[in-house]
Amino acid sequence: MTSNVALAEIAQPYAQALMSVAESNNITEQIGEDVRGLLNLLQESNQLRNFIDNPFVEADDKKAVIGRVLGEGANPYLRNFLMILVDRRRISFLADVCQQYLVLLRQLTQTVLAEVTSAVPLSESQQQTIKEKVIAMTSARQVELEATIDSDIIGGVIIKVGSQVIDASLRGQLRRLSLRLSSS
Repeated sequence: MTSNVALAEIAQPYAQALMSVAESNNITEQIGEDVRGLLNLLQESNQLRNFIDNPFVEADDKKAVIGRVLGEGANPYLRNFLMILVDRRRISFLADVCQQYLVLLRQLTQTVLAEVTSAVPLSESQQQTIKEKVIAMTSARQVELEATIDSDIIGGVIIKVGSQVIDASLRGQLRRLSLRLSSS
């Protein structure tokens, strides 16, 4: 993620423009799914990210690669939007714009993002239980889970919703026990 200035000055207005187009065409969720896919692709492929970020690569070459990455079934509004980012030399902010779009989409749908860290992958029922607890805690309509695996927490989960952190991990419990014992 780039600096907050770049986020506020560049990514936010472009994300708002994409949201405006999506809302006027009633395709906010469809664009959201495509944006999530793009973000996953950028996170998984250093080669693609470096190609897009490289200022010495010609705009036509970037457009051709983006066209191939999106494929034929891509939303034409999103495709055109990405071409505008290339033309305006803002494509290097693509990940930030995508993240901002998802923030706007969550606000629109009254969805909160819950970042869940667990020692092992969570089952569907565990994920559903976490979603229900987060809904009760935040009064949101929906919860979007972003799960990560960290074997260092030994067991349990750490849930982060906004600035609130719920540490129900074994590592956290052991740390709290250690602090209590050392202060006694």
